[in-house]
Parts: sequence; C-alpha cells; structure tokens
Amino acid sequence: MQGGGPTLEVEDLWVSIAGKQVLKGVNVKVGQGETHALFGPNGCGKTTLLSTIAGIPRYVVDRGTIRFKGEDITHMPIHERAKLGIGIAFQHPPTIRGLKVRDMIQLCNPQANAEKILADLDFEDFADREVNKGFSGGEVKRSEMVQLLAQEPDFVMLDEPDSGVDLENIKVIGRAINSLTQKDLKPSMRTKSGVIITHFGHILDYMATDKAHVMIDGTIVCSGSPKEILEQIKVNGYEGCAACLCPV
Repeated sequence: MQGGGPTLEVEDLWVSIAGKQVLKGVNVKVGQGETHALFGPNGCGKTTLLSTIAGIPRYVVDRGTIRFKGEDITHMPIHERAKLGIGIAFQHPPTIRGLKVRDMIQLCNPQANAEKILADLDFEDFADREVNKGFSGGEVKRSEMVQLLAQEPDFVMLDEPDSGVDLENIKVIGRAINSLTQKDLKPSMRTKSGVIITHFGHILDYMATDKAHVMIDGTIVCSGSPKEILEQIKVNGYEGCAACLCPV
C-alpha cells in the first residue's frame, strides 16, 4: 500500500434503493495514493457503490461502514463529504442551465486557475457556454473533468468516463485523471486516491491504475492486477472472474 493507511475503507456494506437490495456485503480498501479500477456487468451495483460513498441520499445504507481518512462517514451528508475531499464524476451528469462553465469553476474553487484548467482540457471554447448544454458525449466527460480539476479532491470517483467517448477525448480524459491522482509523482509522494468504473477498460490504456476489482450481483468477487483481470474478462467474461481464485 502506497503512502500511509487507507484513504477509503468500505466494510460489509449493504445498500438498498427504494427497498431493493443492491449492494450485498461489499469490502474494499483504497490506500493513500492508489487508483483502483472497478469492473462488472451492467446493473451489478458499481454506480451504487460510488454514489453511496459520495453520500447521495437515495442510496440507503442498511448495514456496514464507510471510513474516509479514518473517519466514519457512513451517514454523513453529501456536502460534508465533499468538504472532506471526496469528488465524483457522473456517467450521465445533468445540464445546468444558466450557469457558464467558467462560473462553475469559480463555484467549485474560487482559487482555481480557470484558464489553465480549460487549456489543459482544450476546453477554452466552452468557457462561456452553459454547463453541458448541447455538449457531445466527449464534451460532457471533459466538462466533468473540468469540475474535478477545479475542486482538487483528495479522493476522486469516476463513473465510466470512457463511455460513448471517441479516442481523442479518451486521451484527454486519461491525462486529466492522471493529474487528479498525481501519477506524475513518485508513488511514495502521492496523497490523492481514486476509483474508476470502466465497462470495457479502454481508459486504462491512457491512465495508471494500481489494482482492479470485479463486482457481480452486488459484491466484489475478484481483486488483483488491472491488466490481468481485464484480460481474464476478455477471455472468460465476468462469470469467469466469479470462479477465479484471485484474493478479494
């Protein structure tokens, strides 16, 4: 484990939505400076896990504990988690009418260097447009990266940033994720961590990850090397992962 103790600890987490059990005893630890990938078929609970960690109210914790930097945040409101340093990029973020991208950056962080953030993501032409209004799939994903780079979270969660995105945008997004997770620093110097959901693994060609997990039917069934697990998925599918002997 890089750095100090775990940044995130999820223990025996059971979560339901509208009375339906979705997560069933999830256990995962993300160490300081680590970036983990989360694989799994549609509907298995990946988005539910990230949304629960973020504190979105409709996700009800029935049992278990979420600790962030050693502090129990299981029932902490979403805005308090954001203040602690938890950031999330949604798979399908909303359009925010009346709010320009440049103003959104300042709302996220008044000290943020908006011009640099926009330039790094080749997003200058969108600075005075309403957030996500009329954006293509790749532009929406870059818009999410703009917000996270402004926020500068200690723990970043990304829900399928490579979904519906062309190759050029995937490269830009991968570069932004590497920046958010300090991959330009030596492992021992990194303090920022993250979890990324990816369905096909395309983004992993453009960003660095330390560990991967496979979720099936609301629980993590396999953990290990991102490249090895992705290859296993390609060869044997997700059910093959369920039968593997990788330590969870």
